[in-house]
Amino acid sequence: MDRTPRPRSRGFVPLAAACAAAATLLAAGCSSAGGKQAEEGGKNAAAGKASTPRMKVALITHAAAGDTFWDIVRKGAETAAAKDNVELVYSGKPEAGDQANMIQNAIDQKVDGIAVTLAKPDALKSAVAKARKAGIPVVALNAGLDHWKEAGILSYFGQDESIAGEAFGKKLNALGAEHTVCVIQEQGHVALEARCAGVKKTFKGKTETLYVNGTDMPSVKSTIEAKLRGDRSIDYVTTLGAPFAVTAVESAGDAGSDAKVATFDLNKELVSHLEDGSIAFAVDQQPYLQGYLAVDALWLHRTNGNHSGGGEEPVLTGPAFVDASNVDTIGEYARKGTR
Repeated sequence: MDRTPRPRSRGFVPLAAACAAAATLLAAGCSSAGGKQAEEGGKNAAAGKASTPRMKVALITHAAAGDTFWDIVRKGAETAAAKDNVELVYSGKPEAGDQANMIQNAIDQKVDGIAVTLAKPDALKSAVAKARKAGIPVVALNAGLDHWKEAGILSYFGQDESIAGEAFGKKLNALGAEHTVCVIQEQGHVALEARCAGVKKTFKGKTETLYVNGTDMPSVKSTIEAKLRGDRSIDYVTTLGAPFAVTAVESAGDAGSDAKVATFDLNKELVSHLEDGSIAFAVDQQPYLQGYLAVDALWLHRTNGNHSGGGEEPVLTGPAFVDASNVDTIGEYARKGTR
């Protein structure tokens, strides 16, 4: 599996280092953890279950309804919760105000830790500060790479979206692309904007940005279709999530366009499209790992005083390319819902 170079301006914490301490704290006991879903999600991944005291963790994301990406994040978090004797409370809404309220609800519930995505960090700073004041450790995942430290957050787990975007642009160059439209499903989302900016930075052809309403898939389909009908020079559609990639394939077909589709992120529905070539490639940031490491980091912090990344550097989970050359291997896990 091809991987992009490590960032020069930021440190990189190997995933093995982030997980190594967890193995030393596992016990052979049968402590209850995480409920039925968590147990099912953790059957193959957990080597044992912790006998450490029960703790409660809130996982708060900017998930939009129907976006399967967050199912994978949640499954990873549930697996860690099952192993670590953690009660996991999950909630997700795309609006930053709702996320801030969810953080406050977690504070009111006196949780032992909070894992949160920082898609719109300025709107969450105050809520995160309240959690810290209440003595609740907070980690970030998936979005907010450039903002987690200034918010006083313990650790960050995710992908450097600028580097991922730049790698994506280089991949388009290698495929001979000349004109791409980068489809952003949530305007103002810092990670999504960084992806398209990265593509534009390295792609030698023409890059346009197209904003769509990611919570209304019929509208997404018609908007992309209209764009492709109106501009036949577009030869690649860049999408920023697996469900939008599948929809873009349909849009291109209905528009009678020869444009190909490439995307960020992966899910089980995307596998067949990678196999038949209707989607050229996907960038995998390993969302399962993001959810898993975020919960596990809070458990390690509580039970062993650990700071993943030392509180100074992010723990990177991507990017990696998945295409026809390696989808047979990765697809096995994607179909299980863990990649």
